[in-house]
Amino acid sequence: MKIGPYLLDNQLFLAPMAGVTDRPFRQLCRELGVGMAVSEMLSSNPRVWSSEKSLQRMDHAGETGIRSVQIAGADPALMAAAAQHNVKNGAQIIDINMGCPAKKVNKKFAGSALMQHPEQVKLILDAVVNAVDIPVTLKIRTGWDPENRNGIQIAEIAEQAGIQALAVHGRTRACLYKGNAEYDTIKAIKASISIPVIANGDIDSPEKAKQVLEYTGADGLMIGRPAQGNPWIFREINHYLKTGEKLPVPTADEVRRVILQHVENLHQFYGEFKGVRFARKHVGWYIQHQTDGVEFRKSFNALDSSAEQHLALMKYFDDLS
Repeated sequence: MKIGPYLLDNQLFLAPMAGVTDRPFRQLCRELGVGMAVSEMLSSNPRVWSSEKSLQRMDHAGETGIRSVQIAGADPALMAAAAQHNVKNGAQIIDINMGCPAKKVNKKFAGSALMQHPEQVKLILDAVVNAVDIPVTLKIRTGWDPENRNGIQIAEIAEQAGIQALAVHGRTRACLYKGNAEYDTIKAIKASISIPVIANGDIDSPEKAKQVLEYTGADGLMIGRPAQGNPWIFREINHYLKTGEKLPVPTADEVRRVILQHVENLHQFYGEFKGVRFARKHVGWYIQHQTDGVEFRKSFNALDSSAEQHLALMKYFDDLS
């Protein structure tokens, strides 16, 4: 699969998720088989670009793979300036967020709220595409609510504006993350445009990945929440799509190694205070289905230092083995 001049290793994408797809997690997913990892959403408001949070989200130092940076906002001029700013910081692809259903984003008429205003969508897409010399991609939902699935209209506007790939989450804004994703709209969008379409939503197993690809005709798959605590999903899906065979689950030694390395990378990236707190979230996802995972999570979340977290994880895995 290609986006502009960039040839991806495969057709799998890590979805941008604020507070999750930071540099340590993106790099881990790259090592475990994702074709492209999209960064966390960055605001188009220049007043926040120098904040610690924004600077960390823009940090791609030493990162392998294609650097795709997602921006969000509602003002065409600010979005164009944000795209240019991120290109200067090393972005190779700019992704535009019109899929986030979060209330704090939508109340600013950004994210999926924009799907109610196709004329504004066109202004934003034209402004960003014309502002940079690198590929611009777009992420949307199927519509605003189940009675207003206008994904095809937005997709056609995107293609006309020069968007080079379109990711579609199989829910409307009103659905948030409830219920099941639907793929009929994604299938219809794929049939209506010629640019690459990436299906997103509830792709949580190799079998589901194959089913969604075959049903929608999509060119790629984007995976978000199912990768939380399970970055091996990319390796497993890749293998299944190529061979039709399922890989064995990761060994206990590999699970131990990956979690310990991920937590160490979080500590190094964020520093002691924030690193400990981000580690709590990821460890909770990793161990939620492990033996005594619920009890361990409670005790782990009470720890306040990186050293304590490391020792606790070592003891947990020693006890498991």
